[in-house]
Amino acid sequence: MNLDLITTPLRYSTSLRVFARPLEYFFLAVILAGTPVRANELRSGSVYPLTFADVDRQQLSTSNGHVTIITVVTRKDEQKAQQVGDRIPHVYLGDPKFRLITIVNFQQKIFPPFRGLIMAIIRNRLDAEAKELQKIYTTKHLTRNPRSDIFVVADFDGKAASQMGIAPSSSEFAVFVFDGRGRLVRRWNDVPNVDALSAALSDAR
Repeated sequence: MNLDLITTPLRYSTSLRVFARPLEYFFLAVILAGTPVRANELRSGSVYPLTFADVDRQQLSTSNGHVTIITVVTRKDEQKAQQVGDRIPHVYLGDPKFRLITIVNFQQKIFPPFRGLIMAIIRNRLDAEAKELQKIYTTKHLTRNPRSDIFVVADFDGKAASQMGIAPSSSEFAVFVFDGRGRLVRRWNDVPNVDALSAALSDAR
């Protein structure tokens, strides 16, 4: 009997298994490397003294005495940020204690040469939005410039999103309400309704 006909397939199968195991580890490593790492999610009730720089180069903080509403969006969900602003009760509009900040997560896809242009476009849009808000301010007999009450952070490098517990590569949408100490009062993964947002702002006062 030719033993080679019996042993050769066995040796070949064994060698394949030995070779395949390193390949399994290799492909697993590739898959894990391509999977976005989720940042640590912020928890309601915990204090987060976070700081950001907006497109006007102002330094903003969640722990400087303001009640802060932060909306994190990507470009495809920018309209949701407007919806959040529209659902803030008018009693809070123009009150200097309350701040509405929009963080636009560009998912690290904007090359540095284009960032200045994008920031200029955002500032122009804020100017136009402030003109619309002026009508409400006039009705409320407020003399404040509404442009000073709206803030946008252009998050090109993902640092702002990471502070909010959102991975820079993520397309996640989220809304946060902080009290003046930086305590996270509420968080939503969609646009909150008027009642829920009003209750959170009342709790954060």
